[in-house]
Amino acid sequence: MDGLLLINKRENMTSRDVVNIVSKKLGTKKVGHTGTLDPIATGVLVLAVNKGLKIVEDVTALDKEYVAEVTLGIETDTLDITGNILKKQDDIKLDKELLENTLKSFIGKYNMKVPIYSAVKVNGKKLYEYARNNEKVDLPIKQVFIYDIKLLDFNSNKFIFKCCVSKGTYIRSLIYDICSRANVLGTMSSLKRIKQGKFDISNSIDIDEVDENTKLIPLIDAIDLPKVQVDDYLLNKIKNGSKLENRYNYDKFAFIYNNDLIAIYVVDPKDNKKVKPKKVLI
Repeated sequence: MDGLLLINKRENMTSRDVVNIVSKKLGTKKVGHTGTLDPIATGVLVLAVNKGLKIVEDVTALDKEYVAEVTLGIETDTLDITGNILKKQDDIKLDKELLENTLKSFIGKYNMKVPIYSAVKVNGKKLYEYARNNEKVDLPIKQVFIYDIKLLDFNSNKFIFKCCVSKGTYIRSLIYDICSRANVLGTMSSLKRIKQGKFDISNSIDIDEVDENTKLIPLIDAIDLPKVQVDDYLLNKIKNGSKLENRYNYDKFAFIYNNDLIAIYVVDPKDNKKVKPKKVLI
């Protein structure tokens, strides 16, 4: 049983909770997720099972699509509705046109401050540990990309938007910056991941539906890479992790044998006349 499993995560569960439950249901310890969802968040959680763990890095790197709800008039320490309220604003002046223009202004490269309530490490310690100990720390800045962002609903108390973003984007931080730019207080009150790469929420299942007969997405269908069929001669070389002559015209591609994914290769940065294994799955 190797492949990917799409779970529609419920609210108030951690991603690790989901992994642990699925691991027990499938009878294997080799289960991992490909991008954390906060407990408040719901939606697509892509799990890798057994050999699927070898392509976690590739799946985690995929763009993600979210629908987020923002409650106006409050700011919290966690940047979402579960946190302690730091500020309140009664006189909210925000019109739809200003909000739409503000959202559009974030499309493109975006320097995002990592939220302090996150597992990102600074000097070997997770940021949330600094927060819980009331210790000061310089929050790291990371560059992400906002591909698209669109207002879905708006009233005097809340607004809802959809966005497509690169990996590593904290929607809580994006919302904080949107509200700051619009000169209004706001915090994330709900979040749903509706897509990760080509994996859509419509194809995900509830965790209660998982059992030993659950069909996984085959690895060959899980990756969006050029695919090259190999013969027995190349199969043995690939099994041994050998470098090969670069005759494939791809920077990164997959080797297939008997319709199974057996390896991912990349051009050797030290010698572009060679390709070398990034992941070998046999």
